[in-house]
Amino acid sequence: MAATCSVLAVSFLLCFALFSAVSFAADPFVSYDFKVSYITASPLGVPQQVIAVNGQFPGPLLNATTNYNVVVNVFNHLDEPLLLTWPGIQMRRNSWQDGVLGTNCPIPPRWNFTYQFQVKDQIGSFFYSPSLNFQRASGGFGPIVINNRNIIPIPFPQPDGELIFIIGDWYTQDHKALRRILDSGKDLGMPDGVLINGKGPYKYNSSVPDGIDYLTFHVEPGKTYRIRVHNVGISTSLNFRIQNHNLLLVETEGHYTSQANFTDFDVHVGQSYSFLVTMDQNATSDYYIVASARFVNETVWQRVTGVAILHYSNSQGPVSGPLPVPKTDVSSPWSAMGQPKAIRQNTSASGARPNPQGSFHYGQINITNTYILRSLPPTTINGALRATLNGISFVNPSTPVRLADRNKVKGAYKLDFPEKPFNRPPRLDRSMINATYKGFIQVIFQNNDTKIQSFHVDGYSFFVVGMEFGIWSEDKKGSYNNWDAISRSTIEVYPGGWTAVLISLDNVGVWNIRVENLDRWYLGEETYMRITNPEEDGKTEMDPPDNVLYCGALENLQKEQHHSAATSSILDGHLKLMLMMFLASVFTFC
Repeated sequence: MAATCSVLAVSFLLCFALFSAVSFAADPFVSYDFKVSYITASPLGVPQQVIAVNGQFPGPLLNATTNYNVVVNVFNHLDEPLLLTWPGIQMRRNSWQDGVLGTNCPIPPRWNFTYQFQVKDQIGSFFYSPSLNFQRASGGFGPIVINNRNIIPIPFPQPDGELIFIIGDWYTQDHKALRRILDSGKDLGMPDGVLINGKGPYKYNSSVPDGIDYLTFHVEPGKTYRIRVHNVGISTSLNFRIQNHNLLLVETEGHYTSQANFTDFDVHVGQSYSFLVTMDQNATSDYYIVASARFVNETVWQRVTGVAILHYSNSQGPVSGPLPVPKTDVSSPWSAMGQPKAIRQNTSASGARPNPQGSFHYGQINITNTYILRSLPPTTINGALRATLNGISFVNPSTPVRLADRNKVKGAYKLDFPEKPFNRPPRLDRSMINATYKGFIQVIFQNNDTKIQSFHVDGYSFFVVGMEFGIWSEDKKGSYNNWDAISRSTIEVYPGGWTAVLISLDNVGVWNIRVENLDRWYLGEETYMRITNPEEDGKTEMDPPDNVLYCGALENLQKEQHHSAATSSILDGHLKLMLMMFLASVFTFC
């Protein structure tokens, strides 16, 4: 009897271990609970309602390592629907987790939804943020760091520490008030300031009110820090600089760059960068850290400046005097464009895998399609102010695209997005790009709007091969960088200019293409690429998750939520319960 019990117990434990290994794969998991709620804060000295994650503004760091499985259980404690999106995270075969309206039904108030995705073959600096209802203007954002595995070296000496900077323009009105302004057909006007990690500016002169809570970063002399900078703002490009310190650029949005020193650096809306900064100055005083408005009348926009303090441990006193100014004169746009053109791929470094990330010879691949996406200043369509791409102001489908496909919902969207702009009246539409799986496409972002814009593509990194002023034409391809162009997911496009990117369409799903400037995005400046494999065999696209939410034409399939426990916690609990019940029965039998 005892031998039988031992065999049963050992057999079960072996099966349990095998089941766990198969169910959860060989790669580790990291799990987070994100409780998204309102709190009251006064970042610019005015009490206002902001969106916090786990009571924090900005939200907590999401930290993972290459190939890790990430589980994020999001509890919506707002008074309106919510989605979180993960710009730059390439969810392989899994657009179900992308967190935008074309791919996910919103999380209703008082409900939860568990995102689960793998950060496959990725490293670098990213952030998460809300994607609905202009909510990012009130917060809900936070940093993401994806680390190299130990077996993959980083292409620079291990830093002595890390500092994260979440910068962005800020209004003292909340997102509901701001979207009412846009809905009324008005422009938002100049922001009220710039925040650094949710804090207002240090009182560097009399223009800053008394009592503002500012940030101080404590460092040790002689040490080198990796500094990650994310612009999560609404619409303002920001120049980032640390007084008297060089910024050695090393990474952007998951790709190592050819290393170059800058005294200051323009970080556009939605972009993320890593720099190495060595604390090599004397400590006669502290130093300014500045994030100031760029590509505007900087004299008029003086209040749109964030200021924090860099404090050496042996500092002899507070900082004083005027703020450092950027070296590049943006009154000469050609000069300003020199900085993004200097960002090149580090072709000798490994990325997330043990092979040089520059080994992909993108410049030798035939282009299968060209899409010219032209943006214009907002215009009135059907009595409302709207923004457009190729004359189409996007209206999100009530039923997410792949759910509509899987459940044979007709008319949810159209696959007729034009490959180039036409001279016809602008219109509202659910028009998407019908992209070809394994195609290699060229996308030209043509900015005929009046302000600098950032364009983003979900699910992909693209090669930034060209950037100029004027109107793009075929002969511009002769000036492309076909050797070491940086690969990234968000790129600036100057007003009156264009940026050309190349994308290898190897990730099946429905992927959002949008402007990251929140005012234009809210007004409809976006579309989607629908990429399906005609020979789908279950290996190129994941099935909908078990916890998929239903809405629109499929809302009758949605069951009411009666609990708010994390999916991962439920599963863990079930497995533990199974183990306890089996062992109890074994011991009872024995």
